[in-house]
Amino acid sequence: MSTQAISEWKLERIGKFSEPKPFRVTRERVAAYAEATNDEHPLHRSGELAPPVFAIVPVFDTLTPPMLAFVPGEIAMTVVHGEQDFRFHAPIVPGQTLLSRGGVVGVHGTSTGVQVIVKGVTETGAGELIVEQYLTGFFRGAQLDLSAGVPLTQHRFPARLRGSDRLAVITQTFDPDTTERYSRASGDQMPIHLDDQVAKSVGLPGIIVHGLCTMAYTSRAVIASACPEDPTGLRRLAVRFSKTVQPSDSITTFLWNAGTTAEGTRKIAYETASNSGDMVIKDGLAEVRQSPA
Repeated sequence: MSTQAISEWKLERIGKFSEPKPFRVTRERVAAYAEATNDEHPLHRSGELAPPVFAIVPVFDTLTPPMLAFVPGEIAMTVVHGEQDFRFHAPIVPGQTLLSRGGVVGVHGTSTGVQVIVKGVTETGAGELIVEQYLTGFFRGAQLDLSAGVPLTQHRFPARLRGSDRLAVITQTFDPDTTERYSRASGDQMPIHLDDQVAKSVGLPGIIVHGLCTMAYTSRAVIASACPEDPTGLRRLAVRFSKTVQPSDSITTFLWNAGTTAEGTRKIAYETASNSGDMVIKDGLAEVRQSPA
């Protein structure tokens, strides 16, 4: 692809956020998301407490439009979901009316494409911060000779952990209708997750599982290993999406203790592989609040 002129990138949009969009949290919507991701934690399954990656649902419609309005029109549909980084400040529970806004906060040209970072902010009507999240869209083959705004968030897998004892190894399976259930629960109706012919027409082997659905599965592994009694102890969850998986696949998440943050929060590094041997999640990082002694 030829180099896009800098003027074709709407750089003036960096740091500008959309108007807040309201979202009413209901027990039924929370429980449906837990069911779609096979989440068996009783607080999630009952709809009493939203699973971590449910945080994408209130902000979903405010993340993609700013990104697509920012890039040159001819590359808008080439985007792939590169990274996702959630920062959890307070639980999402039924009865809340949340306000979410999103905007492009960074853009970085690389040798293989362009990374565009969108930040989503979810708050209560009273202004209490609930979740901050960063979605990185990667436009493979696009060219831009500059970097502007915030850098990518840092969650690289620590090389020192290679070969060390693992905290846990957890294998999970999808269901034949996983993508249909997840599409309904999340609002993500992209046809590559629902229509086998469409998926194959764009070079995929068939219907693929949503990346955020896979991420939700890994959050289950983190919670089961680090904070099963209190899922709200999970304060951050960040990943890099590496390969796709299909509903017929199984995935295995490998988790390591990775020390603590400067604030004393426990760090867990992880990677997730499919049964085909592909590493589907790289540079996974969870931060978990330590229980009082």
